[in-house]
Amino acid sequence: MPAWIDTPAALLAHFEVKPARIGLDTEFIRERTYWPQLALVQIAIERAGEDEPTILLVDPLRPGIAAALAPILADTAILKVVHSPSEDLVAFKHACGLVPKPLFDTQQAAALAGIGSGLGYQKLVEQLTGVTLAKGETRSDWMRRPLSPSQLEYAADDVRHLFAMHDALTGLLEQLGRRQWLDEDAARTVINAENEGPERWPHLSMRSAQFLDLPAQRRLVRLLRWRDAYARDSDKPRSWILDNELAVALARQAPADREALQRQLDAHPKAPRKLSEPLWNALSTPLADEDQTPDAGIAETRDKQRLRQLQDAVAGRSAALGLPDGVLASRRWLEALLDHGEWPDALSGWRREALEPALGPLLAAPGR
Repeated sequence: MPAWIDTPAALLAHFEVKPARIGLDTEFIRERTYWPQLALVQIAIERAGEDEPTILLVDPLRPGIAAALAPILADTAILKVVHSPSEDLVAFKHACGLVPKPLFDTQQAAALAGIGSGLGYQKLVEQLTGVTLAKGETRSDWMRRPLSPSQLEYAADDVRHLFAMHDALTGLLEQLGRRQWLDEDAARTVINAENEGPERWPHLSMRSAQFLDLPAQRRLVRLLRWRDAYARDSDKPRSWILDNELAVALARQAPADREALQRQLDAHPKAPRKLSEPLWNALSTPLADEDQTPDAGIAETRDKQRLRQLQDAVAGRSAALGLPDGVLASRRWLEALLDHGEWPDALSGWRREALEPALGPLLAAPGR
């Protein structure tokens, strides 16, 4: 039976004897906010002589809980076993002021062990343990109190099997000599979460930006950076501040003055009419670094044959290593390598060691 924890003292009592590892998961909501809002924290703890872990369902809505969680999450002597924790890490950083570490991500581990890429928790539990989990509360309201018995059971299941998966995956990775690979990836996950911030060039992820000339792309970057900063400060979804369609329209043909901007906003059903003044300031104020804006249209002129050669080489190395597609190098990482001629951070460490013998000659070949 999971224990409901709603006071700092009750939480800390379970850590009087420090465990070597904990299973960790969260439930959060993000429909109306920029930041994921912690609604529940699930923790599994090993107890000597007990076959089943002790499971804590921690209520982060109660006073003092976030502060009590912080030192546990920050304790590097406690391994945090998680599954695909990217948004959980953002939620912890926002609520507790830090990112849990060190991590063992069972989804990452399964990919590096050659089991599959991007496997969901339920599917991986079934594959490694033979246990079939219920799916009934995936769209539940986790902010309500009290939680229903089915919610409590579903939440407990999210950490109940993490230790069994950790043991199985650790054995596979050690047999393959890939535990260091996972440690590198986990450390990079933590660093990325700790340094999480607005994208410098947010237009690059928008396909419509490819069809704008460079001055319009610069205006788009101004708008998207402003939007992100405003969304963060007000804790509202980006699309509530300024949707992509309107941002591109304003960047493509900038209004001549404030009045023209207001008319354009009035004509758009989802326009932020009350934000016309800061929107005008963002649109009309050049950024200090906008002369460095990368051209999103480079995708139209990129050497497709060369990219295909890199992809084929990666596919060959992946097959030789028994890795699922996309684990060794994504298309986006290869595009960055091809466009800039430098190995991106995502392809550093063990990935570069695995890929450079195959990709190096292609990158050095004439015609680059």
